[in-house]
Amino acid sequence: MNNREKWGSRFGFILAASGSAVGLGNIWKYPHMAGENGGGAFTIVYLICILVVGLPIVVSEFVLGRKTQLSPVGAFTSLAPNSNWKWVGMLGVSSAFIILSFYGVVGGWTLKYTFISLMGGFNELSGNPDLSGSLFSSFIAKPFSPIFWQILFMVLTIFVIVQGVKGGIEKWTKIMMPTILIILAILVIRGLTLPNGTQALDFLFKPKFEDLTASSIVLALGHAFFTLSLGMGTMITYGSYLRSDQNLLTSALWIILLDTAIAMMAGIAIFATVFAMGADPGSGPGLIFVVLPTIFPNIAGGAIWGTLFFFLLFMAALTSAISILEVITAYFIDEKGWSRAKATIIFGSFVTVVGIFCSLSMGSLNITSFMNMSFFDVLDYLSSKYMLPIVGMLTGIFVLYQWGIPELINELRIGMKNDNFNENTSIISGINIGIVLKILFIISASVIGFILINEIIANITGSPIIG
Repeated sequence: MNNREKWGSRFGFILAASGSAVGLGNIWKYPHMAGENGGGAFTIVYLICILVVGLPIVVSEFVLGRKTQLSPVGAFTSLAPNSNWKWVGMLGVSSAFIILSFYGVVGGWTLKYTFISLMGGFNELSGNPDLSGSLFSSFIAKPFSPIFWQILFMVLTIFVIVQGVKGGIEKWTKIMMPTILIILAILVIRGLTLPNGTQALDFLFKPKFEDLTASSIVLALGHAFFTLSLGMGTMITYGSYLRSDQNLLTSALWIILLDTAIAMMAGIAIFATVFAMGADPGSGPGLIFVVLPTIFPNIAGGAIWGTLFFFLLFMAALTSAISILEVITAYFIDEKGWSRAKATIIFGSFVTVVGIFCSLSMGSLNITSFMNMSFFDVLDYLSSKYMLPIVGMLTGIFVLYQWGIPELINELRIGMKNDNFNENTSIISGINIGIVLKILFIISASVIGFILINEIIANITGSPIIG
């Protein structure tokens, strides 16, 4: 335990954890959902949800990791020996494996589209979404090209992890996260200076409460949980590399702030460009790989803006992929005593092989199974709809009823300058911080449980409770 790798700085840890939270879905899913579900009204609900639902689980995962100095399975085993809680950690590690299998495929797509834009390949797609859609469909259906880019993406991920926590993850996220912010700032400024570009601000942030439905609130709840990389053991693993002088609460708040800011900046950049060119803002997920490639050629310097945008997507995907692979690597280092290089290369390669079948299921092999979905979609569905919320909910229950709020508070106190912080006091006089935390964890676990039950009922009856 004393020889465990550590983050080199608090700043490096915050950037790495933020990089884990900032992923592909964060870049394009939030803007799409906000635009279609009340704009600013959705954003307000989302921010409330991320603080009430997301913050308690983020803090608890950091606390579990730092307290035990172990990855998910070891953390639960250490705090609840001779119990079945270790299987919560195992489910988290399994989720990480499954998610990275298909995530690497999409990461490869971002690399391919960065290259296409750099070579001026979007020029022939100008104003022709049908041709762009055909190009994308034919690319992902090919047997070899998407696999080549997927393997390249995974090689880069493995390369970073092999170098370790400080020399690999922290070093590279210190480069990539500021680069993501700089590119986003450039794209935001460029988008807002285009004709009609400022319409994006109204589309995303002007509260339209008449468009905010019960279904919208469920979407906000779900996205608030999933956007922070919760339920797969990432934050437990990253927390296990922390020294005791880290203020976990302020770190969690910074990570939430960066994650949310990047999502909103991405929304402005994307929809400013869409409105400037008169495209359909309701194109959904297809906006990224189908619609935007037809728009960039119509903007002065379009090849540059397109390349910057897809390079941004690539780096967002890579920072997330790095954190996911680290969960798997840390498990085999902690539980099996493997070397970092052995664990990373063997299971990074194994994940890549499973990812190849995910890629092939989109076209040449046409592998379909559960609910008539491709192998790619099955893994995405099982992990996002069931595995992650189950782990998140059980983590909250573990802190509430197995480990205990007082133990959580004791660990939170470590690294905080306020020595008077304990279960019976708080910054706000008269408020029992233990009761406040207990209420937050009950709400968080209950909300995640509701999202899970809502999905199960929707599949059984064909009609969700809300949605």
